[in-house]
Amino acid sequence: MDLEHGHSDEEIAARIAAPARQSYIKDTVYGAIDGTVTTFAIVAGVAGAGLSPTVIIALGLANVLADGFSMAAGNYSGTKAERDDIRRLRAQEDRHIDVHPEGERAELRAILADKGLSGEVLEAATEAIAADRKAWIDTMMEGEYGLSATDPHPMRAAVATFLAFLAAGIIPLLPFLFGLENAFIVSASLTGVVFFAIGALKARWSLTPWWRSGVETFLIGGVAAAIAYGVGTLFHV
Repeated sequence: MDLEHGHSDEEIAARIAAPARQSYIKDTVYGAIDGTVTTFAIVAGVAGAGLSPTVIIALGLANVLADGFSMAAGNYSGTKAERDDIRRLRAQEDRHIDVHPEGERAELRAILADKGLSGEVLEAATEAIAADRKAWIDTMMEGEYGLSATDPHPMRAAVATFLAFLAAGIIPLLPFLFGLENAFIVSASLTGVVFFAIGALKARWSLTPWWRSGVETFLIGGVAAAIAYGVGTLFHV
């Protein structure tokens, strides 16, 4: 069976020494799905109301740019708040080590014991980690708060969300931008393909079969589009 990475001494050392990786899968998938859903919801709603393609293009482009920026800004603020909270807790643990070192050492020992260590091994591990202040604080962050030792990057998360929103959100508008016949049907077909593709792609980072993930995302987007189209028909002019 093929493994994802090697286990030679050199390969292990290289992986351990490599900088901590930040994942932007959540930000990208979130932006892509929301971009496709909201833009096609506008397309479906306006089409259901029987308005002209010009209105669809205007509202769709406004949504892609304005809503995409709004989502990115919201993700930036949320990620920054998360990072600030992590830094606050790290500073708090650092202060506690100075003020109440024995209490913090007892907490460290309890965290390691919860991982299965005991006896002399537990005491040795506690002393070894407590001798490295950063390792001590990192262990407390994970064991006491369930937080990663790596700070998230708000700007990178925001950019990933915006670019994914822009790339996916523009697709439902393409048939109208190019003046194609039966533009709404083509837009709906393209949107369905994008929904399925996003779901299938995100299955790469999960244990879910690609087709099931694709169908799941397709159904979620389809329900949103159907609701928007149904509301739009209520105002058909």
